[in-house]
Amino acid sequence: MKNATWADCAAFHGHGCGGLTIGYKASLYAIELLGLTFSGDEEVCCISENDACGVDAVQVMLGCSAGKGNLMFHLTGKQAFTFYERRSGRGVRLVLRPKPEMTRAESFEYYQSREPRELFDVMAPRIALPEGARIFKSVRCAACGETFAEGFARLQDGKPICPDCYRAYSRFGV
Repeated sequence: MKNATWADCAAFHGHGCGGLTIGYKASLYAIELLGLTFSGDEEVCCISENDACGVDAVQVMLGCSAGKGNLMFHLTGKQAFTFYERRSGRGVRLVLRPKPEMTRAESFEYYQSREPRELFDVMAPRIALPEGARIFKSVRCAACGETFAEGFARLQDGKPICPDCYRAYSRFGV
């Protein structure tokens, strides 16, 4: 939502926590560094290296979502986010710095009390700006009969097969 706040993020997520704060502060920093505004379509792109609480803040603050195709996951388990401004192609990777050992409550206060530049290392993106989202034709799986996006089709005996039904050929049982 345009001009979103911390309260908006917490309401969307269901509660305030340290993880949500990480995504909130990363979003604020990306806004500052790249001049980002809320993405009505795919103007802003985020590649998150985790699927934790902070991703919810990115959705609220920047309008990135999996459904629009401008929120993608490259799961490494790291608290790292790559943001792109699609028109210019400018991007930045923000990596959370280590913090001292502390309780969960102390961790929340720690993240809340820090400026984004104190929390993140700013790096060049490691992953190139992904192409815009595509809309694929729907095809029917020759095995189960369910429809699915053509981009996921595999051919088996010359017929389209969905990923769930496809059985890869291997003489080694792997």
